[in-house]
Amino acid sequence: MSGVVERLRAAGLDLPVPNAPAANYVPFTRMGSLLFVAGQTPVVDGVARYTGIVGEDIDIETAQAAARLCALNLLAQVGAACGGDFAGVRALRIGGFVRCRADFIDQPKVMNGASDLLLLALGDNGRHARTAVGTNALPRGVPVEVEGIFDLGR
Repeated sequence: MSGVVERLRAAGLDLPVPNAPAANYVPFTRMGSLLFVAGQTPVVDGVARYTGIVGEDIDIETAQAAARLCALNLLAQVGAACGGDFAGVRALRIGGFVRCRADFIDQPKVMNGASDLLLLALGDNGRHARTAVGTNALPRGVPVEVEGIFDLGR
């Protein structure tokens, strides 16, 4: 069992089954040791676990939980790409989209949910560059979507 899975289980979390793409794209592409993971939403078994607008009907803490689930889904895709062997995997960059009110300015606080999860799972290899962008709409009405670039180290 990988250290990633063990750290997640110790925190009461399980690595989910990777979600299938919702449209005409692939969940990830690889170029050399770089892995580009498509945007992941807070969906489990095809069902959106969180919906709504941050700052209107969703508070920051709930949006952070949605971002954590997005990051778990990112890691599930990474696991699928590397056959479950996370040895040497490093997060390089994540990009987050937060469905929010026009006057909402705490997108970085929301994205801390995803960043904290990657640090928990990958340790120092979870440190990454990041963007956090507000938007008026996301697929299925979810509040957060997170994409990522990872180095597989092999």
